[in-house]
Amino acid sequence: MAISVGVDLHKTQFTYCCRGPESMFGKCLTTPAGYAQFLNEMQRLGAGGERVQLAVESTGNTRFFKSQMTAAGLAVTVINPLKFKVINESVKKTDRHDAATIAEFLEKDMLPEAWLCSEESETIRRLLKSRQVLVRTEVAVKNQIHGLLTSLGMEDKKSSLQSKRGRKEILSTLEGAQNGLVVHTLFTTIEMIEGQVKALEKDLEELVKDDKVVSLLRTMPGCGLITASLIRAYTDDIRRFRTFKQYSAYAGLAPWVQCSNETSHYGSITKRGPEQLRTAMVQLVLGMVRMKKKTLRYRLMERYQIMKQEKGSGKSIIATARKLSKVIYFMLVTGREFDPSLMIDKKLSEKADAMQASFKQSA
Repeated sequence: MAISVGVDLHKTQFTYCCRGPESMFGKCLTTPAGYAQFLNEMQRLGAGGERVQLAVESTGNTRFFKSQMTAAGLAVTVINPLKFKVINESVKKTDRHDAATIAEFLEKDMLPEAWLCSEESETIRRLLKSRQVLVRTEVAVKNQIHGLLTSLGMEDKKSSLQSKRGRKEILSTLEGAQNGLVVHTLFTTIEMIEGQVKALEKDLEELVKDDKVVSLLRTMPGCGLITASLIRAYTDDIRRFRTFKQYSAYAGLAPWVQCSNETSHYGSITKRGPEQLRTAMVQLVLGMVRMKKKTLRYRLMERYQIMKQEKGSGKSIIATARKLSKVIYFMLVTGREFDPSLMIDKKLSEKADAMQASFKQSA
């Protein structure tokens, strides 16, 4: 017989509820002594040969909790909170009640399980998030400078802050002015942040230099180090998706649908799943758009241009990103590099060549 243990995990402590031959509640601190106390209690419950199984919601310290339990030989189910609304929507919201609810659903095998990424993917995510914080800070500082220059009636261009030469010209113009010292301080901040961003990117490049998935993704036109690392980190193990449709839905690029009786409603994309993965795929589309010489005759890009005329660039980019998720899925599943020949419609290509040749002759 299995003993089901529901755990309501918090930052400083956790409450647990056991269901089985012996039903009980308990509370422990999230300290080494607290974890040791909890493990001793679980060993006591399983001393008679019963299998002890645990369940906990996915939170900030769930990975550490699971690693502690797994090292002790206990099976842990991590709950997906987006699909388990019973706790959040309960009118009785206490730690004991939440733990009891988790234990009850675990006993009935009715818990939606969440995926915890590997430690390698977690490390890449941390680096990318740190870089994102720095980049956003840099943008905020630049916006502050733009606002200051506008208030002084100076000509303000976005490109003026991108190079050291442009910054020197602004400082020379503001020499002797009251706000000159403020701008100089902000410029120093930008240079410091840029140095930190480059250092993080160097660490990231060293971290993924032998990563096969990143190398595979970078064979795609417009896919650089950051985009490839984002897709790799937030995809983690591609084998957990049975079809490319599941992968697109995981990225939040699938449209939502509501069908009831004879009525069907289709809406915009769900935006479920990691925002960073969805953003990386959008950036990949924009990268392909910029590399027109290589991607002009891709079926994806031809459809993008046609859709852009009818529905605008926003919807067209999202639709193309969804199609690219299919390409990425099969690349990662098969381990094959990006093949441009598979992206070109041969009949359309031959027709375009013939039209170009006839145009040259007529000219």
